[in-house]
Amino acid sequence: MKVAVLSFAHVHARGYLRLLARMPGVEVIGSDPDTGSAAPGEVRGRAFADELGVAYADSYEEAFAWAPDAVIVCSENARHRPLVELAASHGVDVLCEKPLATTVADGEGMLTACRAAGVRLAVAFPVRFSPAYAAVKAALASGEAGRVLTVSGANNGAMPTRARRWFADPELAGGGALMDHTVHIADLLDDLFDDARPVDVYAQTNNRLYEGEVDAETSGLVTVTYDNGAVATIDCSWSHPRSHHSWGGLELTVVGERATLEMDAFDQSLHGYSERRRQGLELPFGANLDERMLRAFLYGPQDSGMDVADGEGGLRTLKIVEAGYASARTGVPVAVG
Repeated sequence: MKVAVLSFAHVHARGYLRLLARMPGVEVIGSDPDTGSAAPGEVRGRAFADELGVAYADSYEEAFAWAPDAVIVCSENARHRPLVELAASHGVDVLCEKPLATTVADGEGMLTACRAAGVRLAVAFPVRFSPAYAAVKAALASGEAGRVLTVSGANNGAMPTRARRWFADPELAGGGALMDHTVHIADLLDDLFDDARPVDVYAQTNNRLYEGEVDAETSGLVTVTYDNGAVATIDCSWSHPRSHHSWGGLELTVVGERATLEMDAFDQSLHGYSERRRQGLELPFGANLDERMLRAFLYGPQDSGMDVADGEGGLRTLKIVEAGYASARTGVPVAVG
């Protein structure tokens, strides 16, 4: 199987390339011609591919001439649509980094293009492959927790501009922390609630954590009401200090009528601090969620039955984000379109 990674803008491009390069039966190539958003010191393009020891195409046209079976889009959020539509025009299945797009209109255009071409559009939400999430989902499916009343979630992390400056550029990223970190938990709830849909969103944001350093919001709290009566809150803040031992984390508490379920998607790791490097250290030993997601995209659902999020699901989570920004601007709950 031949897989092309289009753009190295997203921090996950490095992990995807490494994982694909060591998968038996998979050939991988990368292409990253649009490096204009790279800040000084950021390694992109051929130098990035050479560092990882993977083949490189100087243009996206050259990458598609290689005839890939699938592509992974890792560009800046605002540049997802043209690359997804390019993949659709070549009849190639595509896994798009989250969020699906920066606007609902772009997300809908991407879905339309992929449907017309008959290609698969998936969105990179690896947390749904967490064993901890599988346990929460199984407990709810068994009925032992009863009807879900409330959900409290936190997807926190360090401000990602240390690795890629564009994450805090509202034009390229579509926003800041709310755009970056709301969608992971929104996707879990989209899967967990099955047919239930979000009704309205209330959100507040600020950038007090890095005031004067970036224009985008760095903190946010989002409240989503669903038509099954459940209410979910999502802390989407870039609140980990630069000295923190990990890049980020995701925790979820689900309160049911008869039981409360708690999960930590990234708790299988050893933490410490290096005085020499003056930074936190993290040594994970649990399941690699990105690898599980990539295998599901390339080969089908895992043994657990979990599959990658589809484009329709990615669009639903994007609508929550769009309503969240509207609510943060107006100060009132906003209906999800």
